[in-house]
Amino acid sequence: MDNIVRIGERVLVAGAGGFIGGHLVAHLRSQGVSQIRAVDRKPISEWYQVFPDIENMTLDLSSKPACDKAVSGMTQVYNLAADMGGMGFIETHKAECMLSVLINTHLLMAARDAGLSRFFFSSSACVYNADLQRDTQVTALREEDAYPAMPEDGYGWEKLFSERMCRHFYEDFGLDTRVARYHNVYGPHGTWAGGREKAPAAICRKVIEAKLSGSNKIEIWGDGEQTRSFMYIDDCIKGSEIIFEGPYLPPLNLGSDRLISINALVDMVEDIAGVKLNRRYDLDAPKGVRGRNSDNTLLQATVGWAPTTSLEVGMERTYRWIFDEIVQNRVRSAAAV
Repeated sequence: MDNIVRIGERVLVAGAGGFIGGHLVAHLRSQGVSQIRAVDRKPISEWYQVFPDIENMTLDLSSKPACDKAVSGMTQVYNLAADMGGMGFIETHKAECMLSVLINTHLLMAARDAGLSRFFFSSSACVYNADLQRDTQVTALREEDAYPAMPEDGYGWEKLFSERMCRHFYEDFGLDTRVARYHNVYGPHGTWAGGREKAPAAICRKVIEAKLSGSNKIEIWGDGEQTRSFMYIDDCIKGSEIIFEGPYLPPLNLGSDRLISINALVDMVEDIAGVKLNRRYDLDAPKGVRGRNSDNTLLQATVGWAPTTSLEVGMERTYRWIFDEIVQNRVRSAAAV
């Protein structure tokens, strides 16, 4: 990936202790960006990726004073900070997800007050009207399909409101904002257990655990026919950077346009693992909308790019990383006994 960050910029990555934030910091470092400030609410020991040669700070960005401290001396912001997870989390923690609105609001205010040159907000495909996502063979969602508004309750409403905040800070205060709507980002160095993991990581974990235990069983949420598109983390980082450095545009989809069912994704992971499992379907588990896919027409027309990593390649890499994590955890647990 070419370095397109402007020379002399000082970049704040909010949410740097998370999955996408950690990868973004790693990328910026690899491109020689010398002044990076990484901020997250979690203790640094709990970050997914930590780089001791940059400035790492633990701050709760839901408060304005913390945001003022975070942006001090910076020129650009990537706001990836949010309280979120997979469907199992966002369907049962709506208020917590909504409270993330404080992060983006206070970061926008702090960036405006400090005169920062550019501000990026990571939105979500959860902003889209639920009525358009009731069929497994869903028509790919275009950016205008966010209105009339009926997003995912809680998390989706927070993201849609925060998009509007970015727009109005651009119109009223001249803060140069950019917004990307992420569609199901996955890859190594992310959450794979504990309740916040998303479908690709959860499926990898379940297949690995079934293989290692010899149970030959897997539980799938819903009937497995629900469909999604999944974007590999490298494409997410590249697309975010391209949108960030490009001209001002309304929110853009950033996701793969390959639609796949959860059952087919399980098939893929079973092929990677070299197993075939008996499936039990939990029809009462959180499962989200029936179908969701990204229409990349506007992304390609405006920035001339779209995600390219195949799902097979991305899932292979993700599976191998989670497999190693599970094995290492078992070794550590055994050694501690």
